[in-house]
Amino acid sequence: MSAAALFVTAAPAQAAGGGNGGPAEVIPGKGTSTPALVDGIREAAAASGSAADAARGHLAAKRDRYRIAEPARDLKPVQTLSKGATETVRLQQKHGGVDVLGGQYVVRMEHKGGKRVVTGTSGKYFTGLKADTRAEVGEKLAVERAVAATLRDLAGHRLGKGDAARAQGAATQSAPKLTGTARGLVVVPKGPGVLTQHVTVRGTDPATGHPVLREVYIDAKAGYPVLQYSGIKTFGTGADELRARARGAAAGPSEAAARAAAGPLSPGITGSGVKYDGTTVELGLYKDTARNEYVMTDYARMWDSSKSVISTWDARGKDVDAVNGRWPDGIKEFGSPTPSFGQEATEAGAVDAHWAAGKVYDYYKKVHGRDSLDGRGMAINSLVGVTEFGATYVNAFWDGTKMVYGGGDKEYKTLSADLDVVGHEMTHGVVEHTANLVYAGQSGALNEALADYFGNAIAVDAAGMSMDDPDAGLLGGNLCRSKTPRQCAFRDLNDGRTTSKSFLGVGFGTDNGGVHLNSTIFSGALWDIREDVGRTLADKIVYKALSEYMTPLDGFTEGRDAVIAAARALGVSGKDLNAVQRSFSAHGVVPNWELALGVDTDLLSAKLNTTATGAGAGGGWWAASRSNDDGSEAYSVWAGRTDGSGSPKLISPNDGRYHVSPATDGKTVAWVAYGNAGTDVLSRPLAGGPVKKLYGSSTATVYGVRVEGGTVVIDTADPLGGRHVGYLRTGDKQPTWVDAGRGEVVTALPSLSGDRIAYAKVYPEGEDYRVGTEVLDLRTGAKTLMGQLGKPESVGQTGISATAVFWLADETSGDEGQVAVRRAKLDGTGVTDLSPEKGAGALHATELTASESAVTVTAALPGTDLRNESLPKLWQFAADGSSRARVSCNRGEQSSPAAAGGKQVVWTDGTTGSTDLVTRTRPAGTCG
Repeated sequence: MSAAALFVTAAPAQAAGGGNGGPAEVIPGKGTSTPALVDGIREAAAASGSAADAARGHLAAKRDRYRIAEPARDLKPVQTLSKGATETVRLQQKHGGVDVLGGQYVVRMEHKGGKRVVTGTSGKYFTGLKADTRAEVGEKLAVERAVAATLRDLAGHRLGKGDAARAQGAATQSAPKLTGTARGLVVVPKGPGVLTQHVTVRGTDPATGHPVLREVYIDAKAGYPVLQYSGIKTFGTGADELRARARGAAAGPSEAAARAAAGPLSPGITGSGVKYDGTTVELGLYKDTARNEYVMTDYARMWDSSKSVISTWDARGKDVDAVNGRWPDGIKEFGSPTPSFGQEATEAGAVDAHWAAGKVYDYYKKVHGRDSLDGRGMAINSLVGVTEFGATYVNAFWDGTKMVYGGGDKEYKTLSADLDVVGHEMTHGVVEHTANLVYAGQSGALNEALADYFGNAIAVDAAGMSMDDPDAGLLGGNLCRSKTPRQCAFRDLNDGRTTSKSFLGVGFGTDNGGVHLNSTIFSGALWDIREDVGRTLADKIVYKALSEYMTPLDGFTEGRDAVIAAARALGVSGKDLNAVQRSFSAHGVVPNWELALGVDTDLLSAKLNTTATGAGAGGGWWAASRSNDDGSEAYSVWAGRTDGSGSPKLISPNDGRYHVSPATDGKTVAWVAYGNAGTDVLSRPLAGGPVKKLYGSSTATVYGVRVEGGTVVIDTADPLGGRHVGYLRTGDKQPTWVDAGRGEVVTALPSLSGDRIAYAKVYPEGEDYRVGTEVLDLRTGAKTLMGQLGKPESVGQTGISATAVFWLADETSGDEGQVAVRRAKLDGTGVTDLSPEKGAGALHATELTASESAVTVTAALPGTDLRNESLPKLWQFAADGSSRARVSCNRGEQSSPAAAGGKQVVWTDGTTGSTDLVTRTRPAGTCG
């Protein structure tokens, strides 16, 4: 599934002349009868009673406008924000008593002089939902499927020593485990709705030790993961660091909070410290008599309202996994024997973090009247100095309860050393307690854009910078020890990016659907508004849009409409309103902007609307999984001709199961079917005939299949984490496993040509494990281990032709993830690299497919910034290594390639903002 927008986008804005006191503007919702925005009204509401009841009463009274049948039943109050005479009520949609993901409607009112009037509404209420809310998949099975889906995603496209350790450790119950927590039923609003079990998976990757936290939605009828993403809310993600950073559950109570709850305290003490830039600043402190130290806990700022605290904690020596979504044991606030903190606190980033947290709190309190991140005086905790697996950690994130800052490295200071980073992370907390924008796809990019905007606004104003300063739009520009701000910055709000030239369509597996990749398109528009209408007015407009108009699934178009409506509500001049609209237009954020995204490929099947599945090709045919236009139906397998002629054929039965990961040789299609009773491997002739069940399991996960001439190869994972390749030939009742009795051998990532199967293999060698590539000749039963140019740490996807074997090899740990594209003769000799692991042009490759004349890999260029070249693209090599070229110059993510013969490749492409099946018959060239 591409992540341009999660489920729906707004329809084009339409002015609806008010007349007779009606609305000045109504923007229709897409896929729903409820308006996305109603503005310019003053309609009486119940003056007595709660704001939430008045809001729902208004929606009921105006049923012809809102088309919400029973607001009292189907809208649950989740938040009421009162500011002066204004009231903003957020209502969560229910369908059959079940929460609807992103279904939130906002009602804005004025309450004064004993009267209450509604001034506007906005959000998403999905009127077309009809899904049965009776689950056929219980929480236990949902958790098992969610953990399995996460393990599959973690396993990725490589097999290494860690996979053997994972299987053996699991067998002996010694491996770290992933655990799933059932969160209850949720309706995913695709078409008539998909009933899902929401599961949070967290723990440690058994193979790598990396921390894991995923939000997974399992179809409650068939048990398939229809949506999964990381709750990551980091400041920056490098091109070689597109992996999950967790956002988790509430931390345990802090010592400072316990002190605040204990009773009256003195307002605090003013101390001092030296920031990284050498400036001495005031710090709010508390004298801890038990420790006989002055500690970084500031009661004074919140003393008059909430008695909450701003505290900065020493997390040096704590791993990022130990602090993600939890409160680590044994940490204390930074302390000093005197109110003047010394160099140690400076180098740790504590002084900057504590000072900056106070500045950000002051900004929201003084400019927007907001008491802390939740608007109700919540404690603000910052943990500084964390590491990653004992090494340096150059990032920062908000985990839902606190800020966490890495300790930096030789080039980067701790990320708390730049005020805009602290402002960014704390603004994530504000977003979470207002619009709560889902952190994936366009809504996630909007979340990042708002965090960038407010973080930078706070920093620029504090520094006294002019808005037209060339470096004013930089984020993280002050983090480096030796580089200039422009060389150092993570992002630039003045980068001039637009939807038509810069938007990058990607799936949720890449940067959570482009949350960082695409954020400066929207934040750039906001920054232009700030330059054109002035700092204070722009900040008030954007904050009002966030807190009173935006809802969880808003994308760029809805965000634009919210900002424009907020500007109108603030009574800006016609000149300033034109400036707001002009800024969005300059960045291409206009209705139907997605239609302007061009491609250089031939379309085979548009809008697949699928996730966690690939495509196959062979014999002049393609095979792919597809849902319906709104993505609400279980996936079916379709097949069509690779030259685009004729109409695609429906191959799989319409039985409510998810039919995924198909392969074809032009005569037969084989695929995997997921249902609530287990997983089956099925096949069917392209010419027609019955569907055959080849293999079934109630516990194993099947990652993929290959088919050719009556042989079907399967790539499986058992419940203990071990991966195994098996094959079935015509008449076989059960698979034959290439690793025989299994034991300590692990096999994966197979390919098939003629009567030979190639696969990656991990096997014991003395006290250690060895990684290699092996070929099994089905005619003779002989196995041939391919030669290597070194000792690989891991092996990636294999490919095989009539004359050669190809695979991805990683021999160097600790680099940026580059791998070699390697080839050998069928007898294992003649090993050479078509693309070396090191040097200029080395690729970060993940997928591989081969024909007799060409090898195509999915790869990114390590070291590039988060832009087009850092995304997975298709690169094609001549089988003899004599040439290399890009298959397509499309701007979005390219994945799941399948060789269709010669140089033709079929793949899934996210450029248009949806996942399309496309092809090219020859490479495009250098795409320079």
